[in-house]
Amino acid sequence: MVEPLLLVGIVVSLFVGFNIGGATTGPAFGPAVGAKVMSKTAAAALMAVFFFIGGWTIGRRVVETLGTELVTDTGVFTVESSIVVLFFIGAALFIGNFYGVPASTSMTAVGAIAGLGIATGELDWAVMGEIAIWWIVAPIVGFWISGMLGRYFYPSIERLIAIEQTPGPLVEVDRSGRLPQVTSGPNTTRRELVGVVTIVSIGCLMAFSSGTSNIANAIAPLVGAGADLNLMLLLGCGAVAIGAFTIARRTLDTIGSDITDLPLTAAIVVAVVSSSIVTGLSAIGIPASFVIIATMSIVGLGWGRATRVATISEVVRGEKAPDVSVDALVSDGAGDEPDPAPPIGKEDPDAIPAASDLFDPTTTGRVIVLQNVVPMISTTGAYVMFTVLFRFFW
Repeated sequence: MVEPLLLVGIVVSLFVGFNIGGATTGPAFGPAVGAKVMSKTAAAALMAVFFFIGGWTIGRRVVETLGTELVTDTGVFTVESSIVVLFFIGAALFIGNFYGVPASTSMTAVGAIAGLGIATGELDWAVMGEIAIWWIVAPIVGFWISGMLGRYFYPSIERLIAIEQTPGPLVEVDRSGRLPQVTSGPNTTRRELVGVVTIVSIGCLMAFSSGTSNIANAIAPLVGAGADLNLMLLLGCGAVAIGAFTIARRTLDTIGSDITDLPLTAAIVVAVVSSSIVTGLSAIGIPASFVIIATMSIVGLGWGRATRVATISEVVRGEKAPDVSVDALVSDGAGDEPDPAPPIGKEDPDAIPAASDLFDPTTTGRVIVLQNVVPMISTTGAYVMFTVLFRFFW
């Protein structure tokens, strides 16, 4: 028989998982949904499957870091304290989801556990320092990798995977026979099919990387308190799936269409770079912030594209000052095959649209503010609770 207090802890853990599903489905499948290559329901289904695979495999390592290594004495993870920590994680993420903003779940969870550790004097500052260093280094790495891809390889990548969407359905289902047969739509081209498979596959990779890093945010405190890891993995991933099918619809709209009309080629580059970094960090037990890494990758890709108007020597001498705004991500998108890119230093800066044509300043500002406020809410709330109120009853 499950103890009533542990049952409360599991319910709060499921609430956190629900909000993780809402916060992470948008970054993974927002570009595909925004480009109308898949429905929100299909995105939720794929998110549920690949998040589970990532959580069940590599995600165990991150659970160990948050549940046993971030604090010097795992005895601070009682069922009572775990409930408080999970409550602040879930409440903070819910605020982001309510406004349609995919906040950093890893920073929110680590912040809440750190609040407990500081209040009890049990925070392992060496582990916290290692995590914080990677939080600084990883976005910089994402920026420079994406920047180099944007400057030297983006035109080639675009020619390889450029997607031209044709009118009509992508596929059709013939139910006249005994077994349904799926065929391509009447106007669907082979390039379009390859492009759609690519962007959906990248979304699945992002969902997998999210599972490797984010499942720990929902279950690590209870696992640290002695709950069964496998059971909590199943319950946590189930809650994430529910969040993906419900509250994630708002973040899918935000990422897919409200912030920016990000070209699919750029979305694929950003997704591959970000997912690879997050999965690599998860493998060594570091809870990474996918949202921040992806944001810096977008900026880096834009910077790299913008610097194509000048050679390195011209930039150093100040003869040409490239426009480093993210609007450099946009290509002409005309025709089946993009025009060959001019050599570096010969790019026409007048061919680049203005940033105001791509970004909604109001939405972008809301995203930036809430992505910083949400982790602060969980950290401050947990610390105040454990130092001012909870000690009277714990």
